Amino acid sequence: MTPGAMTGTDVLISGGGTGGHVFPALALAEELVERGHARDRIRFVGAVRGLEATAVPAAGFAIDLLPGRGLERSASPAAIRRNLRTTYDTAVAFGRAWKLVGRLRPRVVVGVGGYASLPAVVAARARRIPVVIHESDAHPGLANRIAVRLGATAAVTLPGTPLRGAVVTGNPIRPAIGAVDRSPVDPPRIAVVGGSLGARSLNEAVLGLYDRWRDRTDLTIHHVTGRRDYQGCSTKLAALRGAGDRLSYRLVPFEEHMEVVYAEATVVVSRSGGMTAELTTVGMPSVLVPLPGAPGDHQTANADALVAAGAAVKIPDAELDPTRLAAELDALLTDPARLAAMSTAACALGRPDATARFADLVEASMDHVERRPGGASGS
Repeated sequence: MTPGAMTGTDVLISGGGTGGHVFPALALAEELVERGHARDRIRFVGAVRGLEATAVPAAGFAIDLLPGRGLERSASPAAIRRNLRTTYDTAVAFGRAWKLVGRLRPRVVVGVGGYASLPAVVAARARRIPVVIHESDAHPGLANRIAVRLGATAAVTLPGTPLRGAVVTGNPIRPAIGAVDRSPVDPPRIAVVGGSLGARSLNEAVLGLYDRWRDRTDLTIHHVTGRRDYQGCSTKLAALRGAGDRLSYRLVPFEEHMEVVYAEATVVVSRSGGMTAELTTVGMPSVLVPLPGAPGDHQTANADALVAAGAAVKIPDAELDPTRLAAELDALLTDPARLAAMSTAACALGRPDATARFADLVEASMDHVERRPGGASGS
């Protein structure tokens, strides 16, 4: 029997955690709907603590949530206790994923990375259901490396990503991002984005810019703090503000419409996770601050790829402070020719048709049902 025939599930998309995993997954889902797949035949599985828990239902797709979180790289007693709990939750997640995949029998399982993707991917391969994974980073995550060893088809954002047999599709991009039309703004606008949770070192450095630039009217700052850090940043900014300040500085916890931010920004300051694919798609010059300690140091690899192409400037997190950030930004904002060259270089890395390319791979796998010896499909 063809997987999905009884349950009506075409695609089960697994993974998430951060916007770098969730938004490409949603872009794929919407592309499949545009191609005629019913919305209720596309289902997600993710983590209770991940961004997908709210973002996926808001987009109109069903999702099943599994327990668990990533392991902490620390030997402190508190970290050991949390890791023991994580180990238990992970075992529970694998058990639930096995039952879920068995019940839904999807025609294909798609893994988008993050610790929440692995249980469903493993369950699918054990049941001989095709798996397609997408890797957005230059250094593959553990879940995707395991998936490829189990026979998954791999799609990657960047050439040279070390996954066997990988197809370079680019990173799936939401239609609103792909439609961004950037035009010069006056005065120039700096957008600082630390991700859905936030990046403390970025937040502290850019708030330090306020103290230095409070009298400037030749630029504006749009600062997305992340929900975790917003209250602290708001309190600090209020303490910094003076009655005669002239700098236009907007502080928000989260940005629902990044397409507007990209359209109006002159340069973006950010981490270098999955968001780097959006920067290349819209042709955005950037200052990238890789997250230290990221698995496989993948954020440094991402940043290095953009720097090598001439699309970005990299500041190691240990070197980030208001003085260094101010120097890098001033050097860019006073050199329009350099900004234009960076924008062109970023566009050369971007793949506007990435979502369609990835959807092609997924659809090609849907009708491929592996058979166990004797001809019966796995169950």
